[in-house]
Formats: sequence, structure tokens, C-alpha cells
Amino acid sequence: MLLLSNDDIEAVLDVKSAIDVMKDAYRELGEQRGASGVRSEILTPTARDDGLYSLLTMSGVAPTFGVGAVRINSDILTWPRTPAEIKRVKVPAAPGERYVGLVLLFSVETGEPLAIYPDGVVQRLRVAATCGLAAQYLARADARVVGLLGTGWQAGGQAAAIAAVRPIELIRCYSHDPARRQAFASETAKRLGIEVVAAASAQEAVKGADVVMCATSSMQPVLSSECIKPGMHISSLKRLELDTSAAAAADVVVTHVRKAAAQIVRTAGADLARDTEMAKAALSKALKQDELPDLADLVLKRTPGRRSSKDITLFLNYMGLGYQFAATGHVIWRRAQERGLGRRLDTDWFTSAVPS
Repeated sequence: MLLLSNDDIEAVLDVKSAIDVMKDAYRELGEQRGASGVRSEILTPTARDDGLYSLLTMSGVAPTFGVGAVRINSDILTWPRTPAEIKRVKVPAAPGERYVGLVLLFSVETGEPLAIYPDGVVQRLRVAATCGLAAQYLARADARVVGLLGTGWQAGGQAAAIAAVRPIELIRCYSHDPARRQAFASETAKRLGIEVVAAASAQEAVKGADVVMCATSSMQPVLSSECIKPGMHISSLKRLELDTSAAAAADVVVTHVRKAAAQIVRTAGADLARDTEMAKAALSKALKQDELPDLADLVLKRTPGRRSSKDITLFLNYMGLGYQFAATGHVIWRRAQERGLGRRLDTDWFTSAVPS
């Protein structure tokens, strides 16, 4: 069994490889040969008055790749308020100011554990790859300019994903913190080798953009319908980033998944989390999300996607799947084996001579 680090993951999995494996994975998922399990989150009080403890699990099996995966997150969540918005923020509360997220990878041939690794890098890459794959079908082929709302961890992945599938020449990024957006612009320009500039407002970031990518932690809409123009492709990662008017402006709307199995268990003190979930559910109902074509439909060509250069297209990447961790895990484990990365652990430590 391999024990891998985030550095090992970065060495073996890039956004282009993640997009490629996702394309094959969604064919399998759409044909019901692979499957995702229930996404379950338990929220309880914690020592912080301003936060909750979250234990989240999701799983999936990709028979084509011979693997199953379980992702586990153990987090402290907070909902800080600023003059402009409310955000949902994970706090690095583990010793050393660190986050806790793990992926366990298993063989579908023998059941044995194959690898264990943190979910940080792969989480960003699987989210980015999902939006990148959708953009292959929904963004105009001649897209050159991107408006990016958000300058956090996920925003960096979104920038890399769109640059991997379209000949992007300019990214304009915006977030509320001027220093943070300037630092993000400099780092992203260096990493991607394209021009990235910090915009003074969301409106400035998206003006004249061919692609608009929302990658914030905001619980209020960040993109107004007035900013949406013919020919744009828009993607969103958080269910409350967009309102119904923005979705109504789109000619083609595709969701990541229609009815992902999800369960949230709350205990006393989880009022804000409850209110947030109620707002998300109301928006999904207003968008008629359960009736929309999904990403597998695009990959299998069961829905046409973009029909003309003037179409406004929208991709809603609102719920992750454990299946995505199986698909990316296949690439990670194979390449780590080939390159001799990670630490080898005795598999017997993780198996038993007696049945469970």
C-alpha cells in the first residue's frame, strides 16, 4: 500500500491528465457501469462558538479503472460575515494549522487497499477538471478572455483548467481583497505563462469576457445578469454564487449531476448550516436542476450543448462525487507506482485475517 503526499500528487497529476481521465470516467458513469455512493455530512457543535464540526464522506467505484475510492473530511467550519457578504470557510484547526482530508483507494479485483493520500491537491484538480471538461463542450472554440471571480485555492485550478482547453490570452481576476487578488494575478501569470491582471470590481473582471468562472466561497450572488452577454460561457462552483436571473439569462444550462445522493445530519446549534442548505435547496428547485442535462449527457452527446456562437452557456458544478476520486485515483496510483513515489506500507496492517 502506498502512502502519498500532496507533493507526490502534484508530481503525477496535472489538470490536462485529470480532464482526460474524467472524459472516460463520465462515459462509464453515464452508461451506469460506474457508480457514486451517498455523500454524507454530519454537522455538530464544536469548541468554537462561531463554528461547527463537519465529518463528510463520499465514495465511488470505477470498474473500468479497477478501483474504488472513499474520501473523508474532518473539518471545522465557520460562517464569517463581512460588510459585503457571508462566507462558508474551513478553518485549519488541526495541529500546525492544517486541514484534514484523506482519500483511500482500493482494488476492485482483490479488495485490498492500494493507497492513502491527502485530498487537498486532488480536490482542486478534480473540481477544475470537471469545469474544464464542460468547457470543452460549452465554451466557444475561439474563447480568449476569462473573467475569474475569486482568487482562492479553487480559483487557481479553474484558471489552469480553462487554459488547458481553450487558447486563453488574458485572465482578469477579482476578489474583495486588493492585495490578495494582485498576488493571485502575479502567481497565476507565472504558473500559466499567460497575462493575468487584477480587476478593481467584478464588473470590470467580466466585461468583454468570453468565459466567466465563479470560484468563490460567497453565500450571495457574485455575478449579475446585467454582466452576462451573448456568446459567454459561465461556470459556478457554489450554489449561492448565482441567482435565478443569471441562470435565466443562459440559453443552455448543464449541471454536473442532477440527483446526487446526499445526506446531511445536523445536531443542535447548526442553525446557520440549516439555513444555508435550505437556501441552496430553494435555488436548485427554482433552477429545476433535477430536469437539466448533466455532464455525462454532454460527454455521451445525449444533449447538444452549445448550438451557436451567440449562445450563453452555463455549467453548474454544485456537488462533488466520490466517483471522481476513483477516476483520478487510478491515474495517481499508476503513475506513482511507475515513478517510485511515496512510502510503501505493509498491506497486512490494513487487512484482517478474520472477516468483518
